[in-house]
Amino acid sequence: MHGLTECSTIREATFYERLGSDRTKCSLCERRCEIFAGMKGFCGTRVNVEGKLYTLVYGDLSSIVSRPIESKPFFHYWPGSTALTLSTWSCNLSCDWCQNFHLSKLEPEPAKALAFPPEKIVETAVYGGDLGLCGSFQEPTLLSEWAIPAFKTARKRRLKYCCYVSNGYMTLPVLHALCEAGLDGLKGDVKGDSRTYERFCGGADVEKVWRNACEAKKLGVHVEVVNLVVSGVSDDEETLRWVVGQHLKSVGAKVPLHFTKYSPAYRFESPPTKVEVLEWAHDLAKKEGVKYVYLGNVEGHRYESTYCAECGEKVIGRYGPQVVKYDVTEDGKCPKCGCSVPIVGRFTKNFA
Repeated sequence: MHGLTECSTIREATFYERLGSDRTKCSLCERRCEIFAGMKGFCGTRVNVEGKLYTLVYGDLSSIVSRPIESKPFFHYWPGSTALTLSTWSCNLSCDWCQNFHLSKLEPEPAKALAFPPEKIVETAVYGGDLGLCGSFQEPTLLSEWAIPAFKTARKRRLKYCCYVSNGYMTLPVLHALCEAGLDGLKGDVKGDSRTYERFCGGADVEKVWRNACEAKKLGVHVEVVNLVVSGVSDDEETLRWVVGQHLKSVGAKVPLHFTKYSPAYRFESPPTKVEVLEWAHDLAKKEGVKYVYLGNVEGHRYESTYCAECGEKVIGRYGPQVVKYDVTEDGKCPKCGCSVPIVGRFTKNFA
């Protein structure tokens, strides 16, 4: 086991404490795994070697690809831009319907891995024309020891943003460290209510997810919330009403809320979410006071677009991840009624 630490993607973890000569407590996420010597934590990316905790995924990137920021989905954050999107392996939840199971259900293999230096990835983004970095696809919290210096480097190189597409289950010290390094965008996934998390997500505490979304907003981070509406799990009226209520209570009416269509994946074979259910959830959220509500994975639907919260004018038109119309004024207002539209960053593309 000691030879493992000689691999290039192995670094001593930042977020943990020693509980004795052979026991450690990880504080990367709210599972706070207690890990004995020679053992790994729940996510499989942390290992105790002789009483010290190590991350196995420092710079071990399973994917490096430029993607539209709208595909995350971020709809009020640097519209029209692309982010160099990065992922590693595994996850700290265990959702049976995982849409990216080819990454999240595989543990890292340090002996075969290649470590990508943060500086090299930032350079790739700069020369590729991407405006920012984004941790996504699987749970980016597991990459945080590497992401922190990457975000710091991105700021020095004048990239516009650094963001996470996350299940939101990191601890507060990790969230604070990421924000200090340059994280200014967080898309938080909410899987459903507490019953959903207990039965299908490995017993995680959904209240910690809402807490982190609230804390990120207080820290000045742009927050958007996504609820993957899973058929037979989280598509009932009670759960959807709970999600809307928690959204308003935790992050407020102006934070965008996305209801996203589920498709069968991994171990789950329930049919895809009915569009009618998503539309009902959208209308409920609007009725309850959420100002910006969207549907996801229903390409071409009218609820992919942004409408002025006051007069209803379509100010941003979308087709899937593409912005096809942008009428927000330079000072961030609706061109029809002058109401402010909360968008971070200026539009970055021109259309013929």
